[in-house]
Amino acid sequence: MSAPRPLPWPLVALFTAGYLAPYLLPTVVGRLGSGLPLTATQAGAVGTALLLSSATAGFLLAARVDRIGPRTLARAGLTLAVLGYGGAALTGFVPAVVVGAVVGGFGSGTVTAVAASGIAAHRDPHRATTLGLLGVSALAGALYLTIPHLGPGHGLPLAAIALTALAVWPLTDRLSGRTAPARRPLTHGRRLPHLRAGLLLAAAMPCWSLAQNALWGVSGQIGLDQAHLTEVTVGAVFAIALGAGLVGVVGAGALGPRLGRAVPIGAGTALIAGCIALSASATDLPAFAAGEISWNLVYPVVLSYVIGLAASLDPRGRWAVLVGAASSLGTAAGPLTGSMLAAGTGFPVMGKVLGAGMLLIALPMTAVALRAGRRPLPVVEVPLESPAVPARPAYDTASPNSYASASAR
Repeated sequence: MSAPRPLPWPLVALFTAGYLAPYLLPTVVGRLGSGLPLTATQAGAVGTALLLSSATAGFLLAARVDRIGPRTLARAGLTLAVLGYGGAALTGFVPAVVVGAVVGGFGSGTVTAVAASGIAAHRDPHRATTLGLLGVSALAGALYLTIPHLGPGHGLPLAAIALTALAVWPLTDRLSGRTAPARRPLTHGRRLPHLRAGLLLAAAMPCWSLAQNALWGVSGQIGLDQAHLTEVTVGAVFAIALGAGLVGVVGAGALGPRLGRAVPIGAGTALIAGCIALSASATDLPAFAAGEISWNLVYPVVLSYVIGLAASLDPRGRWAVLVGAASSLGTAAGPLTGSMLAAGTGFPVMGKVLGAGMLLIALPMTAVALRAGRRPLPVVEVPLESPAVPARPAYDTASPNSYASASAR
C-alpha cells in the first residue's frame, strides 16, 4: 500500500504570499490616500493598477510555469514582490510608489501562478487550497489588527507584504528548478482541456469577484454613514468578520468533497448575494454585523471550491492560473464599481444590483461544476507521455523515498 503524499507546504506558503496583497487592498488604498498627496480616487487607481499587474502576470504565465520551472519562477516573483512593495514602502515620491506597486503586483501574480499550478498537480487540490486560504486569512486578519497600532503612513501594509515574500523565499528550495523533459514533444497535450467549461468559468469569475469587492470597497462607508456606527465599532465588526472567514476556511477543509462542487458553489453564491443585499441596506449595528460577518463566513468556502474546480479542469494548472487571473480583474474593478453605484443609486440599491448579478453568475458556475462532476478528470492517472508527468515531480515537496512510494501505485 502506497504512502500518502504529504501536503505541499511550500506551495501553501506561496499561495499565502501571492494572495496577501489583494486581501490587504482596503488598508493599502486607505493608507495611500491618507499618507500621500493622493485623492481617494487616485489611491484607488493605484490599487487597481496593482491588481491589474497581478492579473497580467497570471495570464502571461498560465501555460509557462512547468516550462520555466517552479523554483525559478517563484524566486523571480518573490524578488519582484520584495523589491516592488519594499521600494514603495520606503519612499514618499508618488511616481516611485506607483511603479513599486505595479512591480510588486506582477510579483504577486507570478507567485500565485506557481502556487496555483502546483496545487492543481497535487492529489488533493481542494485541501491544499483551503490551507492556503486559511494561511492568508489568518495573516491578513493579524495584520488588520496590528497595523493600526504601529502608526500612520502608507508604508506599513506594503512593507508587510514585502516581508512576507522575503520570509517565504527559503521554502523555494523544496521546488525543482526546471521540469524534466517529456518523452514526447510538448505539442501533445498543449491544448487546454475542457475548453468550454474553462472559458465559461473564467468569464464568470471577474463578475463574481467584482460584486464581492464592490461591497468590500464601500463597507466602511455603509457602517459609518448609513448605519451611524463609530469607526471603532466598524473596525470591531471587520475583525470579527475576518475571524468568521477563518471559520469558513476550516469548515471548507473539513467538508471536503462530500457535497461535490455544484452545491457549495451554487448555493454558496446565492447566500453571498443575500449577504451583500443585507449589508448594503443595513441601518443599524445588528443588520450591518450580520451582513458582513455572514458574507465573510461564506465567501472563502465558495472560493475554495471554485479554485478546486478550476484545478480539476487541467492537471497542469493552467485553468487554475487563468481563473485566478480573471478573478483579479474583477477584484481590481470592484471598489470603483461600488463607489460609482453607491454615489448614483445609494447603498441599498447598489446591494440589490450586486446581489442580482451574483444570482445570475451562480447559474453558469454551477453548470460548470455539474458538468465537471459527471466525469473523472485525469489528475491522478496520467499517461507517461503527458506533459503533466514532468510537472508533478517539479512541485513535489516529499522526500525521494516517499515520492517513489506514491508513484508505485
